[in-house]
Amino acid sequence: MANIEQARMALLRRVLEGEGKASLSDRRAAFDNRGLAEPMSQLVDKVARSAPGITDEEINRVRQTGLSEDQIFEIVVCAAIGQACRQYEVAKAAVEAARRN
Repeated sequence: MANIEQARMALLRRVLEGEGKASLSDRRAAFDNRGLAEPMSQLVDKVARSAPGITDEEINRVRQTGLSEDQIFEIVVCAAIGQACRQYEVAKAAVEAARRN
């Protein structure tokens, strides 16, 4: 299990603190799903809640704000990883609670 946690922490350090085109603050905001301006905020929320429903039009609205393809990609990846981490923490807590009962 320790290797999984180490790999998870390495991933988080890389996407949130590593080199990239998107700013560190935008990547963190996307990961946390809060603090981004529209239309990026709407896109990030949709990544977290209903990713299959994302449309080209939504991506184009974000592109029109001046962000590059690389920046948009990095922010979307951070949003997806943030949501996955939240789900992982909830699942881990449920397993721990079940073990106590």
